[in-house]
Amino acid sequence: MAGKIPQFFIDQLLQQVDIVEIIEQRVPLRKAGKDFHACCPFHDEKTPSFTVSQNKQFYHCFGCGQNGNVISFLMNYDHLEFPDAIEDLAKRQGLEIPYEKGSKPRSASIDYLLPILDQASRWFQQQLRKHPEGKNAINYLKNRGLSGKVAQRFELGFAPDSWDGLINSYDEKSVPTTQLETAGLAIKRDRGGFYDRFRGRVMFPIRDHRGRTVGFGGRIIDQGEPKYLNSPETPLFHKGSELYGLFAAREEIQQQGYAVVVEGYMDVVALAQFEINNAVATLGTATTAQHLQRLFRLTPHVVFCFDGDRAGRDAARKAMSIVLPEMHSGHQVSFLFLPDGMDPDDFVRENSADAFRQAVKESTPLDDFLFQRIDENTDITRRDGRARLIELAKPLISTIPAGPYKVLLTKRLSELSGLDDEKYVDAIMQRKNQKDKQLPNNRNKTKSQPLSPFAYLISLLLQYPNLIKEMPPLDDLDSIDHPAIPPLLDLIARLQTNTESNTASLVEGFRDTKHHARLEKLAVWDHKLVAEENKAVLIQYHNNVRQFIIDQNIDKLLTKAQVVELSDLEKSELRRFTRLKQSLRLDSSDNDC
Repeated sequence: MAGKIPQFFIDQLLQQVDIVEIIEQRVPLRKAGKDFHACCPFHDEKTPSFTVSQNKQFYHCFGCGQNGNVISFLMNYDHLEFPDAIEDLAKRQGLEIPYEKGSKPRSASIDYLLPILDQASRWFQQQLRKHPEGKNAINYLKNRGLSGKVAQRFELGFAPDSWDGLINSYDEKSVPTTQLETAGLAIKRDRGGFYDRFRGRVMFPIRDHRGRTVGFGGRIIDQGEPKYLNSPETPLFHKGSELYGLFAAREEIQQQGYAVVVEGYMDVVALAQFEINNAVATLGTATTAQHLQRLFRLTPHVVFCFDGDRAGRDAARKAMSIVLPEMHSGHQVSFLFLPDGMDPDDFVRENSADAFRQAVKESTPLDDFLFQRIDENTDITRRDGRARLIELAKPLISTIPAGPYKVLLTKRLSELSGLDDEKYVDAIMQRKNQKDKQLPNNRNKTKSQPLSPFAYLISLLLQYPNLIKEMPPLDDLDSIDHPAIPPLLDLIARLQTNTESNTASLVEGFRDTKHHARLEKLAVWDHKLVAEENKAVLIQYHNNVRQFIIDQNIDKLLTKAQVVELSDLEKSELRRFTRLKQSLRLDSSDNDC
């Protein structure tokens, strides 16, 4: 695998690429003052609230709250993964990515497998048409009601019941069989040599989000086990992140406004036969967070389709546990349970495509399914049953990200249990962290409250990086414990190291940290009267931080003095902080004059 993309290269890229140029190729921008405006591409609106700052190399929508740099834009608008967005920008600039630890670029390290897999796909398709045994596969597909057009669209093929048919189709000199093994196409014999992994199966090429063949699924034609066989984990293929049919379904998913997740690739192809083209399938594994994240980049609504039997409902419960932590604001998830013994193919043939679409519309919302599951194990007509309801729901609801959906589920649980809303919110919404317990009077903080002095300073430095040259040193930061101090120190260090940093590159430097989302918001915080770099405002914010640090230290020492006598060193520190406070007050008075 390729190594990690170094941060210095990402910074360099963000300083060379013009976000206005990239966005304008996709969204019509209009100059308004020093920024550019447009209707937001991420939500429907008539009045433009989407702003792009050429100076900060940052975009922000005041309507839906989407913001970020050019990398974030490509990930959200073009639905690219992070490495792919970097590759796209690097190619535009004619740059080669210098992967860390001496590793070779992705194209040199694993992309050699792509033509091998592509050749295998073409060979399987050829065998379906020309191999004598291919007729059995064609008859199987016809019996499943598939047309040649759909088979061609999904590039279906056939693996003859031969031990080395595929292996012999490659030139050993140019493609060693060991590479076929790495690609998941061949298996090494215990006694030496190799044999074809897929034999006597209808073949389904698995394509990644860029449309490249990265693996295969095979369905046995005659009797045999396993009925379905997927490629093993390879440098290119990871079952936990790939979804069958996603590349082909992308446009339809966006147009329909939802994606349907079914249990097998045959279900995806069968639904496509009836013009239901927004279905995808997991690949012999349970739904993962990566699957959901990929789908939510395309649509806010995901519908899981399961058999209505016990196994289907068990699978739905497992999916629910993965879904809940991904239920950020705006996301919707539903569960469609088909009649027992029916798969999507059977349902559509017996009813119709319209009936299937209607069933999707009437599918069970996530919260209904959650409470249905809990109700199975409780009797809410009893007090102890209602108490059990809360205990069963609490660990599930606690995994949902903070936001309106979590609040609404909390309210519904409160109504079902008959517990007072306010008391219940305290009990269920407050997630205690043993390492960092919050004080009771801090639990009701909201976004509408003013920023802390640290956050104000961070926000100003993010938006106007050149102000670092005017900022005096900050002393005694290590004397108090505050969650905003680590990112502030990190930000100051980055600015002092790279004086050419802009807003986009600064925020990007925190992508893999827990502070990234917060800094994205601070990068677009409205400082009201601050229209440009302003040294006076910087000094004011700087002094506010100093005042906070001094006050915290004085309070800490005075509190301790009420319990035990302070040491000589602590008394000296108390006098020092008291003098600093007086000095800072005098400085503020002079500035007011």
